[in-house]
Amino acid sequence: MQISARNQIRGRVKDLSVGTVMSEIEVEVEAATVTAAITALSAERLGLKKGDAVTVIFKATDVMVGK
Repeated sequence: MQISARNQIRGRVKDLSVGTVMSEIEVEVEAATVTAAITALSAERLGLKKGDAVTVIFKATDVMVGK
């Protein structure tokens, strides 16, 4: 799969909470855990389950840095 987003991190699904409309997916990456909110339909379509190898992809027009 090729996509335009350059910010991609490989990881594994650590946990998921599937709701009626939205799902929350925790992905364990090398340095941390990233939590993504996706639609329940997308989670079902992808067949996500704990331990799956996935890629977290960031595509945004704004990136904030705090100190």
